[in-house]
Amino acid sequence: MKTFLHVGCGPQYKSQIKGFDNESWKEIRFDIDEKVNPDIVGTLLDMSAVETGSVDAIYSSHNIEHVFPHEVPIVLREFHRVLKDDGMVVLVCPDLQSVCEAVVDDKLLQPLYESPAGPISPIDILYGHRPAIARGNEYMAHKGGFTYSVLNDAFIEAGFKMNYGGRNPDRWELFIISFKQEKLQEEINTIAKPFLKNFI
Repeated sequence: MKTFLHVGCGPQYKSQIKGFDNESWKEIRFDIDEKVNPDIVGTLLDMSAVETGSVDAIYSSHNIEHVFPHEVPIVLREFHRVLKDDGMVVLVCPDLQSVCEAVVDDKLLQPLYESPAGPISPIDILYGHRPAIARGNEYMAHKGGFTYSVLNDAFIEAGFKMNYGGRNPDRWELFIISFKQEKLQEEINTIAKPFLKNFI
């Protein structure tokens, strides 16, 4: 059985994540917030509780925007460290390009979509979910952001060899599947296929 580290898991479990929602994957839940009962309490910047080379994959959805741009290399190096040699990262984050298009159209406060936490407007995607922050959950504040080219380059600079991903403007998201080792394109396509259901 393979193991994936669910970074910034919040209340979500593997049954809600396409590609990891089967018996071949064991989930280790990792979060900064003890209230969501993670297996490991830690931060993106300090994953020292996770052993080097101990997991086959990392899943991270809407977390990396919660660190400052100068901290992103630290996060991605930590991801690289805890992965086994043939490991991969499956990551989703906001697409600033599509969000900025909505801002240019003067839709800063207009809801773009409905999430389990309520309506989400461009201002929430840029700076963090306002109602959660207003309730005192400052973990929800956003400190940085990405276009796909910036995200892709950040992974390569952190030592990852191959990336598969892109934009999903209809969901105001970017997705990337990044591999620690080089792989043939056909192999990447096969590995990526079950995870794409999370993004499209």
